[in-house]
Amino acid sequence: MSNPFSLNISIEGMTCASCVSRVEHGLSALDGVGDVTVNLASETARLTVDTPDRVEPVIETLSSLGYPARSGRVTLNIESMSCASCVGRVDRALAAVPGVLDVSVNLAAETATVTYAEGTVATADLLAASAEVGYPARLGEGADKEERSVRKASEARGLARRMSFAAALALPVFVVEMGGHVFPTFHHWINVTIGQQTSWIVQFILTTVVLAGPGQVFYRKGIPALLKGAPDMNSLVAVGTGAAYAYSVVATFLPDLLPDALRSIYFEAAAVIVVLILLGRFLEARAKGRTGAAIEKLLGLQAKTARVLRGDEIIEVPIDELAQGDIVLVRPGERIAVDGEVTTGASRVDESMLTGEPVPAAKAVGDTVTGGTVNGTGSLRVRATRVGQDTTLAQIIRMVEEAQGAKLPIQGLVDRITMWFVPTVMAVAVLTILLWLVFGPQPALTLALVAGVSVLIIACPCAMGLATPTSIMVGTGRAAEMGVLFRKGDALQALDGVQVVALDKTGTVTEGRPELTDLVLAPGYDRAEVLPVLAAVEAQSEHPIADAIVRAARAEGSILPVVGEFTSVTGYGVKAMVDGVEILIGADRLMERQNVDFSALAATEVELARHGRTALYAAVGGRIAAVIGVADPIKPASRAAIAAMHAKGLSVAMITGDKQATADVIARETGIDHVVAGVLPDGKVAALDALREGGRSVAFVGDGINDAPALAHADVGIAIGTGTDVAIESADVVLMSGDLRGVVNAFEISTRTMRNIRENLFWAFAYNTALIPVAAGAFYPLWGVLLSPMLAAGAMALSSVFVLANALRLRRVAPIMAEQSTERSMAATAVAAPAE
Repeated sequence: MSNPFSLNISIEGMTCASCVSRVEHGLSALDGVGDVTVNLASETARLTVDTPDRVEPVIETLSSLGYPARSGRVTLNIESMSCASCVGRVDRALAAVPGVLDVSVNLAAETATVTYAEGTVATADLLAASAEVGYPARLGEGADKEERSVRKASEARGLARRMSFAAALALPVFVVEMGGHVFPTFHHWINVTIGQQTSWIVQFILTTVVLAGPGQVFYRKGIPALLKGAPDMNSLVAVGTGAAYAYSVVATFLPDLLPDALRSIYFEAAAVIVVLILLGRFLEARAKGRTGAAIEKLLGLQAKTARVLRGDEIIEVPIDELAQGDIVLVRPGERIAVDGEVTTGASRVDESMLTGEPVPAAKAVGDTVTGGTVNGTGSLRVRATRVGQDTTLAQIIRMVEEAQGAKLPIQGLVDRITMWFVPTVMAVAVLTILLWLVFGPQPALTLALVAGVSVLIIACPCAMGLATPTSIMVGTGRAAEMGVLFRKGDALQALDGVQVVALDKTGTVTEGRPELTDLVLAPGYDRAEVLPVLAAVEAQSEHPIADAIVRAARAEGSILPVVGEFTSVTGYGVKAMVDGVEILIGADRLMERQNVDFSALAATEVELARHGRTALYAAVGGRIAAVIGVADPIKPASRAAIAAMHAKGLSVAMITGDKQATADVIARETGIDHVVAGVLPDGKVAALDALREGGRSVAFVGDGINDAPALAHADVGIAIGTGTDVAIESADVVLMSGDLRGVVNAFEISTRTMRNIRENLFWAFAYNTALIPVAAGAFYPLWGVLLSPMLAAGAMALSSVFVLANALRLRRVAPIMAEQSTERSMAATAVAAPAE
């Protein structure tokens, strides 16, 4: 393949930031693999490969690193198989799909069960592979579509069972040993009844079961990582609990090896540490399941089946089997299954999931509808135009998933630190033990062991690895619910640093649907003659002003003449031939360019501009014939949205092709700070550079084809979702609403998310920086205080839970500008549209 393609692989076994670093470096070292981004919160690795055969080495590398790709399973119903050779052909075809781990084809049941690495294989790829060798397939009833939240819930239940079992065993150990320290009479009672040695043997048995059972995961993963020279969180726990356990075993069964003063046991520390860390992981799993709630909500908007007209029959099929051109029947109250065009019927459709508008939109024959929206009381027949992964909803889900898996620039600092953090912690633990052995009071070995184990346990970098990705996942998910889609994850951070917001005018500040307000004719010209000619020419153009002139002519019952040799001169206007006469319509610069004297109407044009009209000249046969005045109402939310931007400390500019006088009227009505007028489409990039003076970061908001270069050139490009596909593809952020409220909400979610990330990072780093010295025994010389390994384990688990809980607060971020809070602007009357 000449072009790389992306994979988003779900990974098992990652528990901390060092795991993330190890996976990233391992995958980045592979030939043909690039753009590797590993996310601890979502437990995924996003990367690109240059050819399909690179997928298998990626999966093998993950397994060798100790973080295997999570597998999924899907069952396909296979048609036309009749013998063993058919089975073999289907088996080989499916096994050849990159990312497939195992294939089991059953001739009797006419099914194929495919196990694959999650994120590497789409169902459509499997269906296509089977069909290509002559065996059409469809998704079977046994398809494994387990969602992330369901999987995390299952994982949490498993952790809860292991934790409960471990706690039940650790509780007697904790009570017997710690109770004896706290209450000397209890200690004496134990010695009198069963004896100290018997008590220690019972603690040994219970702790061994805890470590070999629920706690064995730490040793199974941590020890191999340590032997490879790449220790992770599991290694810290394994070494810490293993040291406490081994010391206690020696004290219990080989007492002669230790002086009487050093003969102590720490079975309770080893057992309780395992319980507390499992508790932390249980709480993490529950919280992680909630971080993907936005994706689950979006997936819930997808219809599962559709009623399709096939021949003369109406049958219900899974949406995966829909094809372009299918006629889908939509009953009242049903969710529309695909993007399409209404062929029969009329209804009102609730499109609030896309636009945020609470009022259902009227739909009739020829109108487009979007999959996931809800039909009202009418019945519709819809011709499918986009199906599967091409639907608007599928693209939204894909955008959100990509944004959630993004790595922000701020994460680079975390990666550089965590790369060396675990080895450094182990070195600090060794140094702590040595210092206690050399300088510590008696029993020095016991105190050294306690301090060393505490350092190992308390410094696990779980919170560091979770700090950024959890906030990104929750923040971008909440943004999607608010109608703000971050197409590029780093825009989330870039938007927080923006000082200037530059707005396109037509369709952004204004409605983008101008109305003809004035037609001032030169002497000798008649409206009934001129308007149809002008409308005929403008009917060839796609510009909103052209549409306004055409609608005005048709409203007056004009018959439009035939037009020839039509030419659009970008940024100037249009020209054409009507009945052999040249017609020019455009700005004064077009008249100057064509040497047309427009001085007779120049004063009129200035007066129209002063009143906020966009004024265009019309020339017939080289002579000025009329001035056209067009007004474009300001969107109701524009004034309030711009005021909200000011409240956030942002400077607001407007870039338009209008004359300065016209643009100034809009600026006064809406509160815009700075106007860049008379700009041709290719001049918007230069205008952005001018706004950047002084090192300011600039966001540009637009919706038209001619906005695409500016959207791409700005520090952050924000596309109005009602705009063109070209504009949206050039943007970093896409707003599903059609006005500036979404811009305010985008800034709000960016600010809140970045603040949340900084809080998490501060907590994670400050926690480790502050508590490692405490765990090492820094306070012992002053107050005789030495941190218990059990308290260290509890604090470590709580640090991760704190980070996750803090990130989940972003789910409560409310839109700054909700529908009901938007007041209609007094400026929603005649103000101008640009000649862009």
